[in-house]
Amino acid sequence: MKIQVRPAGIYPMLYAYFDSDGTLDRGAMRRQVEACVAHGAHGVAVLGLATEGNKLADAERHTLVEWITGDLAGRLPLAVTVTGVTVDEQVAFAKHAQSSGAAWVILQPPPRRDIGEPELMQFFGSVMDRVDLPVAIQNAPEYIGIGLNAEAIAALARNHANFTVLKGEGPALLIRRVIELTDGMLAVFNGRGGLELTDNLRAGCAGMIPGTDFFDYEARVFEAMRVGDEDRAEAIYREVLPAIVFAMQSVDHLVCYGKRIAAMRLGIGTVHDRAPGLQPTGFGLACARRYAAQLGVLE
Repeated sequence: MKIQVRPAGIYPMLYAYFDSDGTLDRGAMRRQVEACVAHGAHGVAVLGLATEGNKLADAERHTLVEWITGDLAGRLPLAVTVTGVTVDEQVAFAKHAQSSGAAWVILQPPPRRDIGEPELMQFFGSVMDRVDLPVAIQNAPEYIGIGLNAEAIAALARNHANFTVLKGEGPALLIRRVIELTDGMLAVFNGRGGLELTDNLRAGCAGMIPGTDFFDYEARVFEAMRVGDEDRAEAIYREVLPAIVFAMQSVDHLVCYGKRIAAMRLGIGTVHDRAPGLQPTGFGLACARRYAAQLGVLE
């Protein structure tokens, strides 16, 4: 098995945009990809929580992967989140992502609340053993409801050579603990919309997986931190942090308002929601418009 160089940088998670008839909006998805390429993203991600993968049919998930890999045309690497109740389902989707051109995949826990940590480790390990490309796991117990502790993650990394990336969703202090325990075995990414971005990078994160609403600022922060210019990184981060805090109140809040801020900055137009989901208020939309105007357009 050939394991690729471990990823690093800002990998925006694409939002799922829909047409008025409820189908996926082809143009809006392409516009996000083009913005990522033009404004400094180091890669692209799709089908995570911000993409509302739980609301998409299997055919729609396959379609999104094919659209995005086609639009990227090799210009940036793509990470694809993999869901499924069974090992076979996750393996099949991971192989589809690979055949479409994905660089690596992110395994989510199966949507069960009765699965314990040993069983979850076995589940992930069984998928990894049958997938011939770099694999991450999404460890987000605060958002998904189940996950692994740092010791279990380290054990999984020791036993599976293609488990090379971790997508965490937690405070920088917790992420630092995971980085210490895994001792360089994993390229660790955090999410949470970019909260604690500079401290996550100081903690040893290889990068972040935010949404497409603020990724351009976050990419500039990453580059400044990479060359040791922490003062510049902090100055850029101060510009965008109030908007991140507004959007990242919860996953539902992010999908409602973060998606709309991204749409406003990208010139996408009317956002059509797919139920169930949080509905915007007049005040919330006014806040979103203000933040979008402050941050500027993504042309």
